[in-house]
Amino acid sequence: MSSPSKRREMDLMKLMMGDYKVEMPNDKMQVLFVNFHGPKESLYQGGVWRVRVELPDAYPYKSPSIGFVNKMYHPNVDEMSDLVNVFEVFLPQLLLYPNPSDPLNGEAAALMLHDQSAYEQKVKEYCRLFAKPEDVGNSPEDESSDEEMIENEYDSSDEQMLGKPDP
Repeated sequence: MSSPSKRREMDLMKLMMGDYKVEMPNDKMQVLFVNFHGPKESLYQGGVWRVRVELPDAYPYKSPSIGFVNKMYHPNVDEMSDLVNVFEVFLPQLLLYPNPSDPLNGEAAALMLHDQSAYEQKVKEYCRLFAKPEDVGNSPEDESSDEEMIENEYDSSDEQMLGKPDP
């Protein structure tokens, strides 16, 4: 067995032995889903996200691709190469210390910069609507009515202040 293969297996084993629920849809160990709980004492506390992790053939020399399956309201995401650290260090740090000056979600960044209170309220609302433990297995299509409800709560004056959301 080559060293990268051993590293992949070791990282996956450590992750599965930790406090994370890990699902692998097949035996290839390239795609997995991990339930991630929002960090304590953060706006995301109590939220649970299903995170899709795709390990490239060149892992650990090439970073995994990571994405939230259920909705997340946060201005930015970064890369991390060590699989266990993604869930123990990176994701908690990402949620605890958002960086609105380098956003992937322009709307979240603008709201955070211009109205911290409204940003915090929206994060908590997303946690309540999209990140309950029982929501982790739901597909994004199941949540469209909740998203429409959120979008309808903000009138055109909010849009003028913040600009149009990213597509």
